[in-house]
Amino acid sequence: MPRLVLLPGKERSILKRHPWIFAGSVARLEGRARRGDTVEVVADDGRLLGRAAWSPDSQIRARMWSFSPDTPIDHAFFKRGVAACVARRASHPGLAGETGLRLIHAESDGLPGVIADRFGDVVVMQLTSAGADKWREAIVAALVQATGCRAVYERSDSEVRALEGLAPVTGCVHGELPEGAPVIAEGAVKMEVDVVAGHKTGFYLDQRDNRRLTGEFARGRDVLNCFCYTGGFSLHALAGGAKSVLSIDSSAPALEGARRNLALNPALDAARAEWRQADVFEALRALKSEGRSFDLIVLDPPKFAPSAAHAARASRAYKDINLFGFRLLRPGGILMTYSCSGGIGLELFQKIVAGAAADVGVDARILHRLSAAPDHPVGLAVPEGEYLKGLVVQVD
Repeated sequence: MPRLVLLPGKERSILKRHPWIFAGSVARLEGRARRGDTVEVVADDGRLLGRAAWSPDSQIRARMWSFSPDTPIDHAFFKRGVAACVARRASHPGLAGETGLRLIHAESDGLPGVIADRFGDVVVMQLTSAGADKWREAIVAALVQATGCRAVYERSDSEVRALEGLAPVTGCVHGELPEGAPVIAEGAVKMEVDVVAGHKTGFYLDQRDNRRLTGEFARGRDVLNCFCYTGGFSLHALAGGAKSVLSIDSSAPALEGARRNLALNPALDAARAEWRQADVFEALRALKSEGRSFDLIVLDPPKFAPSAAHAARASRAYKDINLFGFRLLRPGGILMTYSCSGGIGLELFQKIVAGAAADVGVDARILHRLSAAPDHPVGLAVPEGEYLKGLVVQVD
């Protein structure tokens, strides 16, 4: 087996069980390894540290599969790993009965570069690292055995694959997709999932608990949902008894999906829902000019800062949308604001939101700090996995 030898002192992060080995930590590769091959990781003093997947095209040159040098990386390894991930979700009382569920959350579940979401009888798999791509067949077989799913559909079309030297891969890799989009339920709210062309794996399962909280706050309120995608927050607001819900997104297909989702829920009053296709920043300015105001505003924008290098520019964008959010809130109103940018930490995000409130001249307090649902765990040794953060803020 090829051996990846680290520079002196660079074993410290591995000993703390962080799975990434950056290019600047590598002294040399002994032997030949192709993209995705398993290599032994060796400290400068010769200590064996574990086994990793080699990725010569990426700044993350290797990702640890195991911190034990004696663990074989084979089909049985992935069978055990996938089964353990599925079992953890099955044993979590807060996830019982969920028809939409993240089964594998990459590094935080000990399987770097592997993401798998279940939507009813369909599992959507996304492989983002060279090592995961190398073991595609083993991962698919393990998913089928652990879940008994009807189909596994691959959505390995994320831009991060290019950093690993990998081309996009999409398509059914097991079974056949059922006719029509899978439909999942979050409490009484039903929503369809476009596994073929939807964002990411087709749906944002990480916001599940936060959508439900929106419903709890929405009763009797006029609600504004920005970057609404297929209307998850909007539907929960309607189910919670909102007086009205205005939902804005720049994507016509997303809004078409939102309208279909509303139709899946005949108990909801469609007359209380308004859908608007527009650039959210421009729409917020227009709403202010129109003299509109709201009791509850949801700001769930796309990722503005994929890494810390983009934090400064992203901070300005987050500041702008939160400024408009505070300007459009009525006295006593509630702002539910989110960032899914890994390059923006919770402390910085809170400072941005606080700065926006100060600039508008409102006093506000944090009612809740929010994060991803529990099927999106964060590994203690991998704080980078805590990408989603949210604040529920009430103004005077």
